[in-house]
Amino acid sequence: MDLTYEAKYHQLEEAHWWFASRRDAVYDLLAALRLPRTAAILEIGCSGGPLMQRLRAAGYADVTGIDVSEPAIELARARGVANASLMDGAALEFADARFDVVVASDVLEHIEDEARALHEWTRVLKPGGQLLVFVPAYAHLWSEHDVVNHHYRRYSRQDLVGALQRAGLRTRRSSFWNTALYFPTAALRLGHRLVAGQVSPAVKAGSTGYLRHFSAPVNRMLFWWVKAENRLLRFCNLPLGVSVFALAQKPA
Repeated sequence: MDLTYEAKYHQLEEAHWWFASRRDAVYDLLAALRLPRTAAILEIGCSGGPLMQRLRAAGYADVTGIDVSEPAIELARARGVANASLMDGAALEFADARFDVVVASDVLEHIEDEARALHEWTRVLKPGGQLLVFVPAYAHLWSEHDVVNHHYRRYSRQDLVGALQRAGLRTRRSSFWNTALYFPTAALRLGHRLVAGQVSPAVKAGSTGYLRHFSAPVNRMLFWWVKAENRLLRFCNLPLGVSVFALAQKPA
């Protein structure tokens, strides 16, 4: 991602409604797996480590994080997050069958060689281990935000499930996420395209895409709105959304 965007990301990631509500969704999905507290968990793209901190606070003893960004790992260590390392998510330095669970939230779209990354993530899973992946949804939502993030693609649900299947994984569940904000997001991005023309690879220097600071009341409202939707995911899959996720399993 662009350096200006990354600096803004690290300023906001702990409290911003988007990141906080996505961590809540990831944590809720992991909790539903009823993992033993001794389960080995790897987070790919751990950034400054807020999800790792929550997992450790919940009693998970074997939590490892990696990120390709040196500032992210420095921030994680400054926050006292242990086992956070600088590493390429498509070239993992772990032994085969090391982890019970691998989590990758908004990582796969940053990696050009999708197949290589998924091969690596599958390799480090134990037989029967599970992979939880979140990615941005729908090519028609492509915008300047994707450009400053250095995304290679956005995904349909079929795209994500197909990629996991090609990696030798069996998808247990797939759903969209953040349905409530799909229509406002689609309208906003379509409006920008109509006004400014098709998004080009060149964007304004220093752009942070759609990453913005919100006032505390608005931030809380958006967080609780999406958190309520996260609870709905306990019972059903959602038909559309700004993101899509899948939970897949390595054959035993």
